[in-house]
Amino acid sequence: MEIKNLKAGPEHQGMRCDVFIAQQSGLSRSVVQRLIEQGQARLNGAAAGKKTQIQPGDQVELLLPGPKPAQAQPEEIPLDIVYEDQDVVAVNKPKGMVVHPAAGNEEGTLVNALLAHCGDSLSGVGGETRPGIVHRIDKDTSGLLIVAKNDQAHQALAAQLADHSLYREYEAVVLGALKDDQGTVDAPIGRSAKDRKKMAVAAREGRRAVTHYQVLGRYPGYTHVRCRLETGRTHQIRVHMASIGHPIAGDPLYGRKGDRSGLDSQCLHARRLVFRHPRDGREMALECPLPPEFAAFLGKLRRLAGAEEEI
Repeated sequence: MEIKNLKAGPEHQGMRCDVFIAQQSGLSRSVVQRLIEQGQARLNGAAAGKKTQIQPGDQVELLLPGPKPAQAQPEEIPLDIVYEDQDVVAVNKPKGMVVHPAAGNEEGTLVNALLAHCGDSLSGVGGETRPGIVHRIDKDTSGLLIVAKNDQAHQALAAQLADHSLYREYEAVVLGALKDDQGTVDAPIGRSAKDRKKMAVAAREGRRAVTHYQVLGRYPGYTHVRCRLETGRTHQIRVHMASIGHPIAGDPLYGRKGDRSGLDSQCLHARRLVFRHPRDGREMALECPLPPEFAAFLGKLRRLAGAEEEI
């Protein structure tokens, strides 16, 4: 059993208890509500209520049950397969899909869909809840993922990730006008000391993180960029672009207050993958189109600008 102690600050005045706990713990609101109903949350020493309004200084004690062995189950969920053979399958993951099961997201994940599509033909290196998963992208980031169908393929792809030879290219729209047409952000990333749900540039405790960017188009208030990952830290592009003053448009976690893009999540898409095939070493270059909402937002920017300004 894990115990989380949460303390409310002035900024939490009047917030619903379930919303406060979800925000501070990183759990989904539905999971938090279930824990409250089970008596696993106490507010200032008494049983917490979902709708109770939080006051500055309130103390919440949250009891989390220990992890239980779980095995992901196959689910018939449509997949956009970009490439597949006996060793690998490349998927264009839609925005809103979680990659693998975890607390609060046990169903409807990419892994559930892959188990139905591939059957037993997935590597076991990642364990029961992450079969075949070599690398991940955020729930609300769309785009390409390469999945291993056997352990040899998994180990070969993981080695390419480790030596930075697996090329991962993203496209994004960021807020503001980047000064230079290309550049590199080389700044370590670690868990934020102020908000444990977030990552941040952290000089002492962070791990080295490198993102290369190139401007593709300039529009009033926005810049269309290509980003290449040299490393692959959690939320890397989102954190790096925010750290230089140009957060991803629509980003709910690292974005700027007053973002008027109208987007409900980050405008970020994993566009291209280049890797050596794990069986014979040939170079594989895979690409997928921008999702409709991304393309529509770019179209809106171009119309507002009055003319396309691609570089």
